[in-house]
Amino acid sequence: MSKTVLILLSIAVLAVPAWAAFAPIRSETRELVYEIPKGTFARRQAGEKFDLIPAEIRLTIGVQDVLVMKNHDDVPHLFGPVLIMPDQSFRLPFRKASSYLFTCPLHTSGLLTIVVDPEPELGWMRLRWRTSAAAQFAAAL
Repeated sequence: MSKTVLILLSIAVLAVPAWAAFAPIRSETRELVYEIPKGTFARRQAGEKFDLIPAEIRLTIGVQDVLVMKNHDDVPHLFGPVLIMPDQSFRLPFRKASSYLFTCPLHTSGLLTIVVDPEPELGWMRLRWRTSAAAQFAAAL
């Protein structure tokens, strides 16, 4: 290989992590949406046990920091202290990084933890966040 090709390859190898560490984080939407499908109440009344949402939901300030619950069922459903009527949505924005605990009958344990992480700072923290997000995405495939 020529010296020029090696130099260009070296620059490319260094540029990718630098971009990941300093480029702004963009997201198509800041909302994470969960939907309560039609027939959920009837399935639960029939004795079926299932989780509509995970026991823990992770959000990140500035990236995905709004939780949205949409009720497509024929009956109201509780989410924490909020009663979500049929064909209605509840939008819960988070502005502070913390861990929040809600009562939630949409999960078999009856509890939901929402962990809100701070916005990744420039540099190593942002690089680590992007690496972790890419690993989670790859694992979901």
